[in-house]
Amino acid sequence: MTKNTASRAAARRLPLILLALGGVAGSFLLGDRLSFESLAEHREELLELRDSHYLAAAGGFVLLYALAVAFSLPGATVATLTGGFLFGTFPGVVFNAAAATLGACAIFLAARAGLGARLAAKMDASEGRIRKIKAGIDANQWEMLFLIRLLPVIPFFVANLLPALVGVPFFRFAVTTGLGILPGALVYTSLGAGLGEIFVRGETPDLGIIFEPRILLPLLGLAALAALPMAIRALRGREPV
Repeated sequence: MTKNTASRAAARRLPLILLALGGVAGSFLLGDRLSFESLAEHREELLELRDSHYLAAAGGFVLLYALAVAFSLPGATVATLTGGFLFGTFPGVVFNAAAATLGACAIFLAARAGLGARLAAKMDASEGRIRKIKAGIDANQWEMLFLIRLLPVIPFFVANLLPALVGVPFFRFAVTTGLGILPGALVYTSLGAGLGEIFVRGETPDLGIIFEPRILLPLLGLAALAALPMAIRALRGREPV
């Protein structure tokens, strides 16, 4: 490897390295602040800021949420609750989904630049089982991308990283992320919109609400619809046009 080639490779990996380092540092420095207890403690100041500078508060919230996602900091669920608490179910869900999508896109682009492009090219050039796996992924990208967003068991960071490593186009990733996270974002945003009463009672919200049957079953239904084209193609035994 020549010096110029090594320099270019290092430059491609730099964004991913910075995100990783920022995530580690942020987890140590901000871990205690990205919590429900912190939100409860500072809720009055946040509401006052929103009421006096609504546009700045909305823009700042989206930016900070996006950065938290990009650096994979803990507390993404609390951030979603905060969006609902400050801005209501609507437009709070729009702010939450936009911020999460922006942060996810940052991880995707950094991973694709640092590792994904070369790895996907190697998979395309390989033979045997590896190539078949890559061909299967390429044939069902839309469906698989929606599935990993709709199923609440897939960690958000994993769902951002894996598509970059298998050569998913950025447009498909961005669209499926923005639309796929909406159902879950709506659940937690609406929960956040009711935090005022929870604060008054001195309670904490049930963050496991998404696994309750009344929430989980519709999400699984959407996931089944997303998987339906793959099942039909498998039954027909042919590749999509």
